[in-house]
Amino acid sequence: MTWLISKILLQNTKEMTREQYILATQQNSLPRTENPQFYPVGIYGWRKRCLYFFVLLLLVTMIVNLAMTIWILKVMNFTVDGMGNLRVTKKGIRLEGISEFLLPLYVKEINSRKDSPLVLQSDRNVTVNARNHMGQLTGQLTVGADAVEAQCKRFEVRSSEGGRVLFSADEDEIVIGADRLKVTGTEGAVFGHSVETPHIRAEPSQDLKLESPTRSLVMEAPRGVQVNAAAGDLKATCRKELHLQSTEGEIFLNADTIRLGNLPVGSFSSSSPSSSAPRQTIYELCACPNGKLYLSPAGAGSTCQSSSNICLWS
Repeated sequence: MTWLISKILLQNTKEMTREQYILATQQNSLPRTENPQFYPVGIYGWRKRCLYFFVLLLLVTMIVNLAMTIWILKVMNFTVDGMGNLRVTKKGIRLEGISEFLLPLYVKEINSRKDSPLVLQSDRNVTVNARNHMGQLTGQLTVGADAVEAQCKRFEVRSSEGGRVLFSADEDEIVIGADRLKVTGTEGAVFGHSVETPHIRAEPSQDLKLESPTRSLVMEAPRGVQVNAAAGDLKATCRKELHLQSTEGEIFLNADTIRLGNLPVGSFSSSSPSSSAPRQTIYELCACPNGKLYLSPAGAGSTCQSSSNICLWS
């Protein structure tokens, strides 16, 4: 618009100069008459009306642009410190209220106010990526509706005081650094492979149960296995066989009463049987060569026989 008005003004100025030159030349060459003719100099007619129209249109455009600029500054809350909820400070950029980012955000550090938490919210999930200087992905944390996933070489959870490692996981091992691991599920803890721990203890007034429903249960230690029930009973049950094995030492059972129930009773053939022998109430504990225990009627001497029916059929 300004270029068009400038072109019109330049053209009118050239025409005015040419008319003045022609008029001056004619006045000098022609003889003077008693009644000289005067020619008006300036912009007249439709050119003048067009010029006024363009000047008025330019003025209206400038007023509208100025009003729109003032309205945008007012709506967007532009100040010398920033725009809207965005404030530029010496320490960086400060956002107040709820902020929405439609494109990726690249920052070095995000901090919340001292008296309010930092909330990251998304309609689908929140993903935090870490990359190296070459742009390769080195770590990723995704918080979704179904799960929280972390992809990294090593995952650590540290305590607020001292920075002690409470939990760490990598491809080789998982380390739990807490003083106590507590499992509150009704089904307990299920381990698919071996477990190495120095101490297993139940909650006070609760029973400790080690169970293998479909396989065997093996407890091994290079310096011994200690099973202690200070205020209750100790019970070991199995479907087939229970093995207590000591390769270099002994198995020591120390109790006021040791009971072995459901032991079979072996037969004993005396050299001088008596038909009027009283009913047998005292038995002798015998052991077969294979280690099986059985009861034999007690007599004046040992009644244990390696040829007993219990030893032969075991």
